[in-house]
Amino acid sequence: MDPARRTSAARRPAAAQPDARPSAPGADAPPGASEPASATPAAPVESPSGSRVPPPQEPGRQARRARRRALIRWQVDNLREGRPPNPPAGAIPRAAPGFDTPRAAHGEITATWIGHSTVLVQVGGLNVLTDPMWSERASPVAWAGPRRLSPPAVALAELPPIDVALVSHDHYDHLDARTVRALADRFGDGLVWAAPVGYRRWFGRLGVRGVVELGWWRSASLRTEHGELRLHALPARHWSQRNAFGGGHRSWASWALTAPSGGRVYFGGDSAYFGGYEQIGRALGPFDVTVLPIGAYEPRWFMAGAHMDPEEAVRAYRDLGGSGAFVGVHWGGFRLTDEDPLEPPVRTRAAWRAAGLDGSNLHVDTLGRTVRVRPAEASGR
Repeated sequence: MDPARRTSAARRPAAAQPDARPSAPGADAPPGASEPASATPAAPVESPSGSRVPPPQEPGRQARRARRRALIRWQVDNLREGRPPNPPAGAIPRAAPGFDTPRAAHGEITATWIGHSTVLVQVGGLNVLTDPMWSERASPVAWAGPRRLSPPAVALAELPPIDVALVSHDHYDHLDARTVRALADRFGDGLVWAAPVGYRRWFGRLGVRGVVELGWWRSASLRTEHGELRLHALPARHWSQRNAFGGGHRSWASWALTAPSGGRVYFGGDSAYFGGYEQIGRALGPFDVTVLPIGAYEPRWFMAGAHMDPEEAVRAYRDLGGSGAFVGVHWGGFRLTDEDPLEPPVRTRAAWRAAGLDGSNLHVDTLGRTVRVRPAEASGR
């Protein structure tokens, strides 16, 4: 039986039901439960073994203090030892985007890397943005914080109609208030925001409705006049916090998109490597397109618990099923960590070759390039 069990609940256009009741932070669904949401809820996805990765937990005071001490140590090391310089302007290759306007056909999937962790995915007749971020700085203020190394490959005004925006967590390089307001102004209540548990109040302060909150291993169905998708919130190994004094009350997640007409896409959000990728692959894979972070990994003593390195990203791809297109993100947008900003795709290509994987499936080095695939299900998976 398909591990993503289906329900017979009636489906309505996303814009017609923008509000949903949030579940408890980090709550894990018992078998057979359903999640109220602005998209129609479905039964939770279970791994084939029935096991569950522990849900996100708010870090205690001692853990937060340890994190702050480690952060200070890292910054002191940077002052003492230095790090490679930023690349010159234009060092990251760019291509003219080739996504379909206004939408791709149901029998095709496109994925266009716009910058950092923002990807325009066209699947199931719908247009999806991952972790939308168009601001110049990843920061709560416009005058300080990490500045872009390269501008987005697609201007916000040039986007096709967006149906869904996926949010993986609340760090400023992934969830940006200025971008959220701009997208909400342009696309209005027709845009569904799919987020982990704990975000509805944050969006509400911006005047944004249409938020679907899902805990890990829960899914919701979304149908519009243009197409249909199921949104699956899945585990990741990361954390959440938007200030120096607290946090953890909002969850984090990776996401899978599955289309009844054919097509499976996985978005890893921001994550360290962990054993849950095998469970995800068994439950919902193999995927036609896998989007994984490959940057922000040095120094390992500090970053290994939150960010995978390129070799781990290739391992995660194999755990998820090891087929279809691999799109490497979370590099080249903002300088967040110590590695040379141009190193991630170099190491990813080397790890890919060492694993003996098909080179035609690897897409890690060009902003704006549109990857186009035909869903395996459309031709008999």
